[in-house]
Amino acid sequence: MKTVDSYNFAGKKALVRVDFNVPLDENYTITDDTRIKATIPTITKILNDGGSAILMSHLGRPKGGPEEKYSLKHLLPALTEAFGREVKFADDCIGQSAKDQAASLQPGEILLLENLRFYKQEEKGDEEFAQKLAELGDVWVNDAFGTAHRAHASTAVMGKFFDDRVCGYVMQAELDNAKKILEEAERPFTAIMGGAKISDKILIIERLLDTVDNLIIGGGMTYTFTKAQGGQIGKSLLEADKQDLALQLLDKAKEKGVTIIMPVDNVIADDFSNDANRQVVQTGQIPDGWEGLDIGPETIKLFTEVVEKSKTILWNGPMGVFEFENFATGTNAIAAAVVKATEENGAFSLIGGGDSASAINQAGYGDRVSYVSTGGGALLEYMEGKTLPGVAALE
Repeated sequence: MKTVDSYNFAGKKALVRVDFNVPLDENYTITDDTRIKATIPTITKILNDGGSAILMSHLGRPKGGPEEKYSLKHLLPALTEAFGREVKFADDCIGQSAKDQAASLQPGEILLLENLRFYKQEEKGDEEFAQKLAELGDVWVNDAFGTAHRAHASTAVMGKFFDDRVCGYVMQAELDNAKKILEEAERPFTAIMGGAKISDKILIIERLLDTVDNLIIGGGMTYTFTKAQGGQIGKSLLEADKQDLALQLLDKAKEKGVTIIMPVDNVIADDFSNDANRQVVQTGQIPDGWEGLDIGPETIKLFTEVVEKSKTILWNGPMGVFEFENFATGTNAIAAAVVKATEENGAFSLIGGGDSASAINQAGYGDRVSYVSTGGGALLEYMEGKTLPGVAALE
């Protein structure tokens, strides 16, 4: 696989697939620029070599055509600041305006193409669309690990049209750090799995049972485990059809000698809102009309002790509804424990993208763990042992 370091971009127009699918507020202000900052080293190397960069990305899920709120033009002020130079903009990703601007691009310049997903062909992996994109540059750089699990035109199919296919720094770091967890984990190895659904995490949990010492389960998915074991969960999140699976996962863990650590108490609310009435109850004792929205203080203590003694930590999924300040305590406490293990115990900590990345950044700890992944779904699929089309296309 060609890497950015092994390639000289002098005089080349590099078509770089980046992942600028960043969260925007109602004023189109970026609320988390982690993904933009992550691409700076790759783009800088291209420009410093004497090349130019044509950036391609998607934003959101447009419904079959251009939509103002999903236009990448909203990112221009942030990109200009991040790269320390003007970023030009093409109001289409294919077509004449994109061709003309790409053709006139000079070494050291950056051009951002409009949202790829304004064309349905992008997600369909359409070859003709991929070829039109490919015509804009000389070399294809894939630095979008967050979409590497999709066989889309810009993330995988474009590779067919280039002799030079280069793995960007973000992509390389993601693969290196995932391999470190999968193949070189120091013990004790603790995986923290949170989030809403068991169904999203079945495969990764099953794979991890072969390698981890401890598996901490938190977040919305715990209520399905609790219900399966005969507990009362009120109106908490439940995947009713996954209760048998939950019990099977617990049995498998026991067989493999993995210690499963589940919540012993929950913070519950009488409404799904930050201002709801709340109280702490023991796990399995949630009354009707109430729902679990965070882990309780005894659970925080229990989880923290395990995390702080660990030498390798993988964290994917929050412990509660961390978007609500009153129910972010558990998630923030786990973030603090991961930081402590990393800084004081020399642990290797990988934060697995998506909500976990938002949570650790929101808590102000993003730069105090070993690595924060930019790809939630892609990281999970890679760790499940699946082939990622965006990675395969580089090989």
